[in-house]
Amino acid sequence: MIRSMTGFGEAETPVEGGLLRVQIKTVNHRFLNTTIRTPHGFDGHDAEIQSWLRPFLARGHTNVTIAFERGGAGTGEAADLPMVDLVRARHYMAELRRMAGDLGMTDSIGVKELLGFKDVFQSPDRIEAEPLDPAVVKTLVEAACVEVVRFREAEGRRLHDDLTHRLSAMSVQLDLIEARAPQRLIAERDRLRAAVRELAEQEDMDEERLAREIAWIAEKWDINEELVRFRSHIELFGEALEADASEPSGKKLSFLVQEMHREANTIGSKANDAAIAHASVALKEEIERLREQVENVE
Repeated sequence: MIRSMTGFGEAETPVEGGLLRVQIKTVNHRFLNTTIRTPHGFDGHDAEIQSWLRPFLARGHTNVTIAFERGGAGTGEAADLPMVDLVRARHYMAELRRMAGDLGMTDSIGVKELLGFKDVFQSPDRIEAEPLDPAVVKTLVEAACVEVVRFREAEGRRLHDDLTHRLSAMSVQLDLIEARAPQRLIAERDRLRAAVRELAEQEDMDEERLAREIAWIAEKWDINEELVRFRSHIELFGEALEADASEPSGKKLSFLVQEMHREANTIGSKANDAAIAHASVALKEEIERLREQVENVE
């Protein structure tokens, strides 16, 4: 069964000083393209995080957010408020007093002067925390990936149903074209016979030459090969839909959609018949819907 490239997964665990949470979101992309956000001090682990993702995700633009929340779940109002970096504040105060002494300044120095240093106040995720254990982070990333895969599989089942419906609709149009193809040759033969009689103003005509003309037209208009190839593409597409989801099939499906479009174009160019032309347009409409859905298959 196919998988979608749209997914979401989340995992969290208590750690010393707060709560560690991993959130992964994925959307469609030709390759596995990752954007990673980590807490302050864990920046150097991006390559490791990417290696943890690869066993679970083959394609898709993937946003990974690893967040450390101080003091637990972080549901209180104070969780998102800035915090004072007391170490930095003490350093600034000592330097200000030393400068005042060196310059012979008599003005008192207090909190008002400290407010001029913007980095005294920091958001919670920028305050230095205890170093995060990579093993704990890896476990959370893998747990979130499992949730992403489940989400993708559920979306894949919905995609599978829609794509199967599109294949059935295209098969109906191919049946109409196949049934109509010989009828248009009969109609063309009768039209040519009437035209020749009208031009020659005689009842008798060279049936052998007329047969040769019809044979030439039949060869020119022949769409049997296109129909056979189109049905083969539908069959291969259906097999890919049912294949093991551990092997990504999105690129193969995209290629088959391109080939279907090529055959539909050829059928339309050889139509010379309103019914076949209409069926060819209907085929292209279904192929376009197919293409839009396949873009999101892993």
